[in-house]
Amino acid sequence: MHMTVQLRPADETDLEAILEIHNDAIRTSTSIWTDEPVDLVERRAWFAEREAAGFPVVVAVVDDVVVGYASFGPWRPKSGYRFTVENSVYLAAGHRGRGIGATLLAEIVRLAQDAGMRVMVANIEAGNAASIRLHERSGFTAVGTVRQVGTKFGRWLDLLIMQLPLQTDGWDAAAT
Repeated sequence: MHMTVQLRPADETDLEAILEIHNDAIRTSTSIWTDEPVDLVERRAWFAEREAAGFPVVVAVVDDVVVGYASFGPWRPKSGYRFTVENSVYLAAGHRGRGIGATLLAEIVRLAQDAGMRVMVANIEAGNAASIRLHERSGFTAVGTVRQVGTKFGRWLDLLIMQLPLQTDGWDAAAT
């Protein structure tokens, strides 16, 4: 069965679908390190902050249904980090493992490159093999693990940090 995935910039009408995908990740996974689902007011504020800062939110649509979203935003708040961004890629249950995440990730990598960003970072729960594979296949490399820095579902979580150089002029490959 052939599936056509369309990517487009998200708009306000997508926020309920984005909220549903986001809250499913909160309830069922260690992808988002918070215990309580959020409401539409929170997602609207998040979306408005992304738009105001010029950070994209992209949705993946299959048969007129939003099945995933991706974005990037600031990695750290200090100005010295302004050319480094952190990505987020989330898919609805039933749409994982079909290449949609890779398509979304490739699009936000392209958008970050076009925006002149230097590095994209992925902060991934160290046991999330699917996300680690997705990022490895997209050219990210693991650069470190911070042990037991989060907790969810009654257990301590390790954070794997991965990075992708977006602009390689003057990039010191030996340092990675």
